[in-house]
Amino acid sequence: MKGGLICKPENLLNHVCYEAGLKEMIVQKYLSPLVSRAGRAEARFDKLHVRGGEFISSEVEDLMDNSQLVDAACREIFNLTQDRNSVLIFTSSVDHCKHVAERITAYSGEECGVVTGETSSGERAEIIARFKGEEVPADFFSNKEPLKYLANVNVLTTGFDATNTDCIVLLRPTNSAGLLVQMVGRGTRLHPGKCDCLILDYGGNIMRHGPVDMIQVKELGKGSGEAPAKKCPECLALIHAAYMTCPECGFKFPPTASSNLNARAESAGVLSGQVDYSDYEVSGVYYAVHHKRGAPDDAPKTMRIEYGTGFMHCTSEWVCPEHSGWVRSKFESWWKKRSKVPPPRSAEEAVKLAADGALAKTSKIIVKSVAGEKFDRIVDYELGPVPDYCPEPGYYDAEPYDEWSPANYPDEDFDEDDIPF
Repeated sequence: MKGGLICKPENLLNHVCYEAGLKEMIVQKYLSPLVSRAGRAEARFDKLHVRGGEFISSEVEDLMDNSQLVDAACREIFNLTQDRNSVLIFTSSVDHCKHVAERITAYSGEECGVVTGETSSGERAEIIARFKGEEVPADFFSNKEPLKYLANVNVLTTGFDATNTDCIVLLRPTNSAGLLVQMVGRGTRLHPGKCDCLILDYGGNIMRHGPVDMIQVKELGKGSGEAPAKKCPECLALIHAAYMTCPECGFKFPPTASSNLNARAESAGVLSGQVDYSDYEVSGVYYAVHHKRGAPDDAPKTMRIEYGTGFMHCTSEWVCPEHSGWVRSKFESWWKKRSKVPPPRSAEEAVKLAADGALAKTSKIIVKSVAGEKFDRIVDYELGPVPDYCPEPGYYDAEPYDEWSPANYPDEDFDEDDIPF
């Protein structure tokens, strides 16, 4: 972090020959999915100073170890982690760590473990074992209760492996992108029964450095430019700065004016109705179940597909496996071009199969833009070979598949130009 990039043309290490990205490894099920939320009880970090590449620790402690902030954050942490099993909390100082543990215990009624540089090796091993759910004898007849909450200070950032961790709480800011990745990385391990890991960021770190799968190490002396992440004011999701509509809740961000001139002319139509087609190389694809905002719980869900089409750009489309009529038929056509598996009956099944590798990879998309229309539309694709994927026996064990044919259902009132938020 002090010497700049290790891999440069003039250095001994001069070429990256292979890279495994975080999102790629999540999709391939080597790592646990991550979901993030910004804390409402955030401090103001604009007055922190940097020394040696990191925020000055005394300033951070003064900022974060504020009784009102600690109380508000711990109350929110308790509320947001009631369905979580193992919550690892990173704090800014020894005193801050102890204060956080006290408030977490008060709100949850459960002991919050504390590990700092002052903790003896024997006590540390016992606390970590309890956090991992291992048996720790209290006496000859009983064991100590497992720990759901564990707070630490600069101790459990690297080399700590508790696979059951399903929530990471960042109650400290860091100016180091590497440290952010290390802290978040404690929650990426796979564990039986673990669906994902929730990241609660009270230090403004994801806003500062960007999504952890897209962090770019900066050259020394170069500015960071605009923040590569932003927070949705509606649901507090931390999303890439390129999104104009929150993919989690559908909130539409107001347009922002810019005084900077673009080095490349915009292709958007100057008159309504003007059509433009753009080719995009696809760097990655992300699939998710989407439930239209404000719709009843039993309303049909859709599958949202996001194509990575540039460092600051994503292009989305929606397909509708749970609808009927021609909308379902359109989804079946989309699916059959990509998979040998019969089109699934639900958005959840579709996403699961896509994550399992049932769909052909998309290498390029062609996007149609019509000036005056609200959304761009993907009109063509370049697809890789259809994989020889076969679901496990019994995957389709409900009524015969033919009963789900769109011919058996009346057409629904569904506007082709409606994006199902």
